[in-house]
Amino acid sequence: MSTSVLLVEDHTLVRSGIRSLLDSSPEVKVLGDVGGGREAIAFCQEHHPDLVLTDVEMPDLNGIETARQLHALLPDLRIVMLSMHDDPQYVFESLKAGASGYVLKDAAFNELLAAIRVVMSGRRYLSPPLADLVMEDYVRRANGEATASELDKLSAREREILQLVAEGRSSAQVAAMIHISVRTVDTHRYNIMQKLGIHSIAGLTKFAIAHGLTSVR
Repeated sequence: MSTSVLLVEDHTLVRSGIRSLLDSSPEVKVLGDVGGGREAIAFCQEHHPDLVLTDVEMPDLNGIETARQLHALLPDLRIVMLSMHDDPQYVFESLKAGASGYVLKDAAFNELLAAIRVVMSGRRYLSPPLADLVMEDYVRRANGEATASELDKLSAREREILQLVAEGRSSAQVAAMIHISVRTVDTHRYNIMQKLGIHSIAGLTKFAIAHGLTSVR
């Protein structure tokens, strides 16, 4: 029985290439492909795929926040992250958000299929080059050598708003995108600045880039 998949990737050419490969495999049935996290959430609520394959770096709502929201809405949904980043922090945040797999974009297609099989069997999958890095990071955390991420100070909504603000959205634009009032956006922005000890949009943008919320492409 094939695994039904939603592909989430904001670069059209990359998305088309990955979809073409997925369509060539009898193990996978691609239900759709979308260019962003918000579209992915709406699609999954309507079509209920078995698995979401999502890029980590995306504008408006990055892959990690997309995974976090999808996991909260649909706990049985399997999520595999696709990324060019081998930073253990990205992997850690992805797994914490509810992802079951993390595959590097330079992996062979056979590895991606293997990741889908492993994740659908109920296990976790990490690209082989990540194994030692993640283990070293785990040991540091277990020994108390790694400090908690500054992102942990922020709620999911605050992280979402921080990304949008860092990408240059006005309070009115943010409010319209996530369906809250402008005053609520401004309150969240004030709280974000207080929690992080940052008091300028430039500072928030620098923080968001450093912590992988956006690349401001």
